[in-house]
Amino acid sequence: MSDKPKRPLSAYMIWLNSAREQIKRENPNFKVTEIAKKGGEMWRAMKDKSEWEAKAAKAKENYEDAVKEFQANGGSSANGNSKKRGKAAKKPAKKSKKAESDEDEEDEDSE
Repeated sequence: MSDKPKRPLSAYMIWLNSAREQIKRENPNFKVTEIAKKGGEMWRAMKDKSEWEAKAAKAKENYEDAVKEFQANGGSSANGNSKKRGKAAKKPAKKSKKAESDEDEEDEDSE
């Protein structure tokens, strides 16, 4: 079995990956963040995004097929490690010193 398929790239990311080299050539002194910012400006200004949206839709279809196949084959990674995305489990809230001292007094009273 293999790991769960990765989520497909968005139309913007597919386009940016293809346009990144051109942006670098036109602006050789740009930092990575500046390239991304310029890419965002260019994407927003673009009128016809249908080519990239079609590629993204195709990537999404392939991803959905891969996920179905993954789930049909057991749906877990080969080594049993499953990574969950999102926030980590919340830690219990720390008690204030006043709350702890109030509890201590209650424990002493009940003895």
